[in-house]
Amino acid sequence: MQLITFKHNNVSRIGVIDHDAEAVVDLMQAVPGLPNDMLSLIALGEEALIEVRYVVASGNARLPLNEVQVKAPIPRPIRNVFCVGKNYRDHVDEVKLVVSPAGDDASIPDHPIFFTKATTAVIGPGKKIPASSDPTNSVDYEGELAVIIGQGGHAISRDQAMKHVYGYSIINDVTSRRLQKSHQQWFLGKSLDGFCPLGPSIVTHDAISDVSKLRVQTYVNNELRQDGLVADMIFDIPTLIETLSASITLESGDIIATGTPAGVGMGFKPPRFLQPGDHVAVSILPIGTLENSVA
Repeated sequence: MQLITFKHNNVSRIGVIDHDAEAVVDLMQAVPGLPNDMLSLIALGEEALIEVRYVVASGNARLPLNEVQVKAPIPRPIRNVFCVGKNYRDHVDEVKLVVSPAGDDASIPDHPIFFTKATTAVIGPGKKIPASSDPTNSVDYEGELAVIIGQGGHAISRDQAMKHVYGYSIINDVTSRRLQKSHQQWFLGKSLDGFCPLGPSIVTHDAISDVSKLRVQTYVNNELRQDGLVADMIFDIPTLIETLSASITLESGDIIATGTPAGVGMGFKPPRFLQPGDHVAVSILPIGTLENSVA
């Protein structure tokens, strides 16, 4: 199922996309007992999804998709988004020493590199990326697969890790490259307000039989810049969940951005940073395409 958060008649709701009918199943209308926000639905786990599947099959409570405003599926995460740096070999190769938190080498990491993005950075599909708020004029894009945690836990083993995945979404890890470098860490350069487009949906885990076969593609002004397979990640999703949960208790609704393939703007010579008026589209099927313009 493809879950979305949307606004209709100035009310925020959650629903399921019905592509055949070009409609959204309004869960607030169909199942009054269900919560009307995504985090609460995720917290209810598989039992709630069983009820949602029944409603979708019934054909009731449809709204035309073109009459609703799709928002970020989780408009305000419960805490910072967990992100993974240097998780595709081709991306490590392209950036070399351009960005390094302490001047270290650009070799393939032995362990996952984690950082976070502030919750206030999250924006939805169609919202403008505020490049003008970056005084260094070095705004870059990074298309990524996002993992949404369902059942939380501590010290989750890699063989049990996928049981804790609720679903998948798309993140554009927008970054001010010069802020990232000048502060000798990644948090500030990646956490400006509006620098974390998320969406357009969450596809539940059961709808994707093999996540490693998904392809991450990023287009800037219709030019394909990034094109990588999830299978090419250095550290796979079970490893990321195992590593994070060994130190931090994961909670329902947590978001893990799994890293970006080659083709980011700073990898070009000269760098091709985003400019006002640009259009960025990150596509991972069957999740959809996350589109944002730059202001």
